[in-house]
Amino acid sequence: MKEEVKKAIEEIRPHLKADGGDVEFVDVTEEGVVKVKLLGACEGCPMRQMTLTQGITRFIKKKVPQIKEVQAV
Repeated sequence: MKEEVKKAIEEIRPHLKADGGDVEFVDVTEEGVVKVKLLGACEGCPMRQMTLTQGITRFIKKKVPQIKEVQAV
């Protein structure tokens, strides 16, 4: 599952970089919780939570359905 999540993150990364942001994979728990670190423009952006939930989480869950949640750490 970890490799599938990393692959999904690599696919979404160019979209974040286009706006000056980035995302880094940290870990995935046995419970299906993905932990990521938001970088660049995403770090302090007021739309950070929306990017995480509507963008990153939705995309990862589409690619890896067994994922329950994505958290920024």
